[in-house]
Amino acid sequence: MIEKPLTPEDVEFVTTLHGEERISFVVLLQPRGDQADVLLRAIDDVAMGELKEAVREREEPEGNEARETAEIGLEYSLRALREAGSEAVGEVIEDHPLDKLTTVVEEAGADEVIVLTAPHYVEEFFHRDWASRARHKVGVPVLKLFAHSE
Repeated sequence: MIEKPLTPEDVEFVTTLHGEERISFVVLLQPRGDQADVLLRAIDDVAMGELKEAVREREEPEGNEARETAEIGLEYSLRALREAGSEAVGEVIEDHPLDKLTTVVEEAGADEVIVLTAPHYVEEFFHRDWASRARHKVGVPVLKLFAHSE
């Protein structure tokens, strides 16, 4: 599960986690949407010392406006994973991402889930981040990794 397109560093990191073992990915991109509280994102930005980002939180597209950007980002990420030698399919998800993640894990017979996200300190502190919530739902190990910046 990702929130934004994978950077080249992210692709290298996730494709080499298991050494030379061939890996396939089912990528679920959760675009920024109404489920993410603007205030929590702004607090995270302040905690990271990114004051300019905190001020611009309301300018970020959300919901339907973010869908097209998310689809482009997903295609970019899938192409990068394939070019790195992995099999990769995916989709943009908006409603009930943890339910979709659980279904994908069951249908694909996944061995693990990787949640690749920017730090969300407030949500993590209260265990409301995607990785913490997924650990209670999907039935396989959940690895939380921090995404690289562009």
